[in-house]
Amino acid sequence: MKKLIQHKNYTGFNGYYQLVLPLNLEMLIPEDDSVRLLSQILEGLNYTKLYKAYSSTGRKPAVDPKTMFKIITYANSNNIYSSRKIETACKRDINYMWLLQGESKPDHSTIARFRKDYLPEAIEDLFYQMV
Repeated sequence: MKKLIQHKNYTGFNGYYQLVLPLNLEMLIPEDDSVRLLSQILEGLNYTKLYKAYSSTGRKPAVDPKTMFKIITYANSNNIYSSRKIETACKRDINYMWLLQGESKPDHSTIARFRKDYLPEAIEDLFYQMV
């Protein structure tokens, strides 16, 4: 014999919910977090060669080249090298969202194209500035 359980205060779970995040990501990332240090270091570099690589193609970048360099550098410092994994991190990890500063999240092909087509022209110059 089946028993029906009837609860007057029962609320069904429909699987839908709204995630509530603070609008300011600054509050969620500690002041001494490695992403802040890396961003501060990379902010002081001269990105002229990187921007020149973009200007020669005539395309408007999907994500600012300086921001893209920060994302790839941060990913590599966390042992993430796959463009698909970096794309996923940009969608899910708050540190990558903070680096993006509200810009659209790059997809894996944008990341791969940046590394293949634009970064080689400027990487040596950027590396020497960091060291």
